[in-house]
Amino acid sequence: MADPEAEDRKPQSDEARSAFSPPAGMAAPGPAAADEESSTTSEFALPKGLDAPQPAGPEMEGSAFSTPRTYSAKHAPPAFTPATGIPLVSLTKDAPWQDRMRTMLRMPVTERPAPEPVHKEDESGPAVPRVLDLTLRIGELLLAGGEGAEDVETAMFAVCRSYGLDRCEPTVTFTLLSISHQPSLVDDPVTASRTVRRRGTDYTRLAAVYRLVDDLSDPEAAISLEEAYGRLAEMRRNRHPYPGWVLTASGGLLAGAASVLVGGDALVFVAAALGAMLGDRLAWLCAGRGLPEFYQFTVAAMPPAAIGVALTLAHVDVNASAVITGGLFALLPGRALVAGVQDGLTGFYITASARLLEVMYFFVGIVSGVLLVLYFGVKLGTQLNPDAGLHISERPLIQIAASMLLSLTFAVLLQQERSTVLAVTLNGGVAWSVYGAMHYAGGLSPVASTAVAAGLVGLFGQLLSRYRFASALPYTTAAIGPLLPGSATYFGLLSIAQNEVDKGLVSLTKAAALAMAIAIGVNLGSEISRLFLRLPGSSAGGRRAAKRTRGF
Repeated sequence: MADPEAEDRKPQSDEARSAFSPPAGMAAPGPAAADEESSTTSEFALPKGLDAPQPAGPEMEGSAFSTPRTYSAKHAPPAFTPATGIPLVSLTKDAPWQDRMRTMLRMPVTERPAPEPVHKEDESGPAVPRVLDLTLRIGELLLAGGEGAEDVETAMFAVCRSYGLDRCEPTVTFTLLSISHQPSLVDDPVTASRTVRRRGTDYTRLAAVYRLVDDLSDPEAAISLEEAYGRLAEMRRNRHPYPGWVLTASGGLLAGAASVLVGGDALVFVAAALGAMLGDRLAWLCAGRGLPEFYQFTVAAMPPAAIGVALTLAHVDVNASAVITGGLFALLPGRALVAGVQDGLTGFYITASARLLEVMYFFVGIVSGVLLVLYFGVKLGTQLNPDAGLHISERPLIQIAASMLLSLTFAVLLQQERSTVLAVTLNGGVAWSVYGAMHYAGGLSPVASTAVAAGLVGLFGQLLSRYRFASALPYTTAAIGPLLPGSATYFGLLSIAQNEVDKGLVSLTKAAALAMAIAIGVNLGSEISRLFLRLPGSSAGGRRAAKRTRGF
């Protein structure tokens, strides 16, 4: 039997020894010392002998949204409330929903009042994702129809609040719609977006969308999500109110009426109408082949210019400039221009830049088509006089009738409801009467006369839209048709084709100034109507502006 003491005296291998084992003759540390050596220390730990302060009672775990322990309601810091206090906003029920929603969009989120009564399908209410999807679909139809960005956000905000989603923030750009809903300060937000890929001009559908939003905003009309989706599907399935041949004929009549405004006679009327209708059919053919709108505008601008050049080469006693100018009136993108300037004036600079860039592309397409025809016409020996536009005969009654016909046909091209055609026709006649009285009789500059006439168009259009709780576009867009700078555009292009670049640029600059005067005048007239009419938030100290930056 082996001796245990002899086994202990044998040398141990390197694996049996450890650098951390205590040497021979020293006692192993006790459990308390081992725990003390192995415990984790920190430079923020309290030294020995110093007791940590204990709270008086149990304290609940706080968060970033909990009230600080040092806060007192009687001695609140002045930073929580402005010196003048937070104004109380009371939304009157008899005001249009556009004004009520626009007022809330232009104020901070913390100052918005509580939502209106909720249209609930059951006790739990509709699902948030479905409400956001419905809101995006409504905003898509409005934005694709040419509505301004602020009006689209107003409609989207109205739909959300009608279903009780008060913490919603809609965002509109030129091709993207998004909306975010945050149930509370500590809950995760729900965000949805939708892309607008196709645009079309159908003011009948636009009016139907506004009626749906008006019904949703009415607290007495409880419309479920299924009913709202059904009405949206019906709007998409509905055919346009006017057939294709009516649109083509309206384009021809519009060009003929525009040629009469710049001094044309009966022969000029017929020639301009034929050129415009031929250009419209060629544009439809290009659209069916899938060509972009740039080339459609280029092709549509060629037939009126070709007819004017052909009549001049045939030595027909006709004002060819009036023929070409009338054809340009049917192509100028006045609707997109007004919407772009309006977005810029209301603070939507990204959308405004995109819209104005689109207008520039359309304008370049028109310029390319007309310049191509005029260049070959000049090479063939056509004698076209750019100064002919300075000798327009004054025929007040004929020009007023032509302006009303132009507005009427423009309204048909915009697919407006038949109930709004008469109002916009009269509005267009009033606009040209004011312009003629100020420019021809009063001797004022065409830019100032155009701005005042466009301001009246915007004012009357906003009044009619408020009376019918509808969009203002059907009452303003067609009425500005007689004011579009068709003659200045044509004479600028003609001067460039005749190698008079400086003179052509001056004329094109005048056309741009007239276009800006139209857009700013329409927007200013709309804002004036809202300024003096009854507004929601009477105790809020006046209507809030879109921004209060004052340049910094």
